Amino acid sequence: MALHRLTTLSLGVPDPVATAAFYRDFGLSETAPGVLATREGGDQLRLSAAPKRRLIALGLGVEHPDDLERAERGVRAIGFEPRREGGRLVVHDPGSDVALELSVAPAIAPAPPARARLNSPGQALRRNARADAFSRNDPVRPRRLGHVVFTSLDFASSRRLFVDGLGFRVSDELPGIGAFLRCSTDHHNVFLQEAPIRFLHHAAWEVDDADEIGRGGKAMVDADPSRHVWGFGRHYVGSNYFWYLRDPAGNYAEYYSDLDYVDDDAAWNPGKVEGMLGLYAWGPPVPPEFIAPPDLLG
Repeated sequence: MALHRLTTLSLGVPDPVATAAFYRDFGLSETAPGVLATREGGDQLRLSAAPKRRLIALGLGVEHPDDLERAERGVRAIGFEPRREGGRLVVHDPGSDVALELSVAPAIAPAPPARARLNSPGQALRRNARADAFSRNDPVRPRRLGHVVFTSLDFASSRRLFVDGLGFRVSDELPGIGAFLRCSTDHHNVFLQEAPIRFLHHAAWEVDDADEIGRGGKAMVDADPSRHVWGFGRHYVGSNYFWYLRDPAGNYAEYYSDLDYVDDDAAWNPGKVEGMLGLYAWGPPVPPEFIAPPDLLG
């Protein structure tokens, strides 16, 4: 089945207006009330009112209408009951209480960013000039929605739906915690985590490079220091640079760049990662709120 990317993220939040303002500052463009777009992915975030924050739906793009037929057969074969809504196939995952919405969507053909001239020992690509990043003065704008991290009360059933039913591949696993799953060439599009409560941990938005993470994170924190959660750092699983920020509802939003790229399933060796490498390779100490978001305690 030709799943190839995430298309949309639908969130319920107590204050959609305040949450939309956060994501406008984050670099998304509001194309309609509560609908926000990335540079290359189009409308990718939808906000609606809810008493408490929750992940309502996750959109998945397929290449051809025939892929919807194959997906329907695949999820029915393992005991799920999908439904058709117009041109979409909708599958409800009871473990996470998330609607997975499959639709035909064009592939994203990203325009490569201008290559920065980086100096390194024995190789001076930039001479008699300051770093290229200092010439950037426009606001940071994420290119696309890359991955989401959310929990399930029934990890085995949710994992089966994604892997056996929809055809996601396992990139890496954190034993006893969760699995990194991909439906594209990204190392992961979903991290599915076992937990006693359902919630969205974070959504990750791709930017051009580490400088864009730094510029975006600094601008967000300069405007409101309480937005800062964790960063700047680099993950081991997926290899990406990161900076996490908190939206008004309590969801975390990640700027990321330089994620591992997997275009040959046979060449990638899934691993079981334990210890602190399951969280990061380097960066500031992991804040307790990253592991246990405070709005979910008690």
